[in-house]
Amino acid sequence: MTVIHLVEHPRHTDHLRLRDGKTLTVRLVAPDDAETLQGYFRRLSTGSRYSRFLGAMSELPANELDHFIHAGENDRFSVIAAMMIDGHETTVGEARYGFEAATGNFEFGISIDDRWQGKGIGSALLRNLECRAAALGAHLMFGDTLRSNEAMIALARKSGYAFTRHPDDWKLARFEKPIDPIHQDIPCASWRLAREQHALEAMA
Repeated sequence: MTVIHLVEHPRHTDHLRLRDGKTLTVRLVAPDDAETLQGYFRRLSTGSRYSRFLGAMSELPANELDHFIHAGENDRFSVIAAMMIDGHETTVGEARYGFEAATGNFEFGISIDDRWQGKGIGSALLRNLECRAAALGAHLMFGDTLRSNEAMIALARKSGYAFTRHPDDWKLARFEKPIDPIHQDIPCASWRLAREQHALEAMA
């Protein structure tokens, strides 16, 4: 299990520049984000929630919300993507991902607030997840989506993911992409921290 303590959360925060010049902050979800995260999911359209959770859901069940807000539990992590809007930090997207060290697989799911789709946030968040995957040492990154989720399928194709048959459910499409765990050109805090750790281990 990969444990990231609350005091370490800020070190894994990234500030991404969007194509319109705005800044997108991507940070790990903390326990005190429960209300913010639940409010975000409630604001999503019915269709967006259905696509994100592969089924009907009006909000996160209490036990699932508890999993979302504890980074590193069972090697799964959640991040919030936020922007300053009218002087207030506003959650415009989220992602949850898990890493399996034995296989090198990195599984993820993301959503973007309906009001902020089409502004490059999804692409920026996906690139950031690829960096986080590299930092963990992943070799393959993949996600599952409904075959009817045209927005996610288009984003995955644009980002270089290949589509394969889902092993268990014909209604789903699986998209995947090889990840270079030693890539030197992916800018994110988690990658820099991993590189520093590797350097310290090499010196020991």
